[in-house]
Amino acid sequence: MLNLIADSSCDLQTGVFFNDSVTFTAVPMCLRVGETDYYDTADLSIPEMLEGIKSQPSSTACPSPAAFAELFESAEESICVTISSNLSGTYQAAMAGREMVLADHPEKKVYVLNSYATAGTMVLQLRRAAKLYAEGVAFDDICADLEKFRDEQCRTMFTLENFDNLVNNGRMRPLLGTMLHTLGIHVIAEGTREGTIHVCGKARGNEKTYKEIVKLMQEQKDCTGAHVIITHCQNKEGAERLAECIQANLPVEGIEFLDCRGLTSYYAMDKGLIICF
Repeated sequence: MLNLIADSSCDLQTGVFFNDSVTFTAVPMCLRVGETDYYDTADLSIPEMLEGIKSQPSSTACPSPAAFAELFESAEESICVTISSNLSGTYQAAMAGREMVLADHPEKKVYVLNSYATAGTMVLQLRRAAKLYAEGVAFDDICADLEKFRDEQCRTMFTLENFDNLVNNGRMRPLLGTMLHTLGIHVIAEGTREGTIHVCGKARGNEKTYKEIVKLMQEQKDCTGAHVIITHCQNKEGAERLAECIQANLPVEGIEFLDCRGLTSYYAMDKGLIICF
């Protein structure tokens, strides 16, 4: 079986996967709020964590190299997908874990993919790996395909109502975040090909924001037959309304919804939407 691994920013839970020929493990991130460490596991209370962030200093920490090494050591063939290396040290931790294992077990095959993104984009990459493996594609060919798929097909966008954690962690200029928040304007941002964040649009009000997202999706790539994943932070209503707008205007194959786990909730904040296609 293929050993598939991702950090918890993929928004999937361990064991929730889509093919009998693979195993899947999500390695939890850590979120520190005040003096409390919240590990991004299935029992994490997102509302409690978000409430604590409002009044206490907070930060995030990536998994240790040892956490990845333990999983790599458990199988002959492993593929790991991580959040963008420009947003977290997780990719570097996974690569360090890989080197630890290969030093003692050079016969094992371990590949770490820098997703250049997070959330649903990582899910699309994991699913592609599982599909190719089930079809009998060789390990090295799967790895090469994943890089091409990431570079040529995967796109990530998001829109937020609260920019505080992006600003506080250096992901957005403070002046821009403060100005937009004061004016009640929704920022629309995209993940770049280098895995950084670029503001690509702004709109006032939900409906105008959804229409602008559709326009930007159309400009980014041909969406014919695309599978769309919308991850939301306590905003199923907004996700469903955005999906209706996408389906009415773009020839996508299908749309699914995921709840933000801890790490993506930390950055998306309440009502945030992440669109991956």
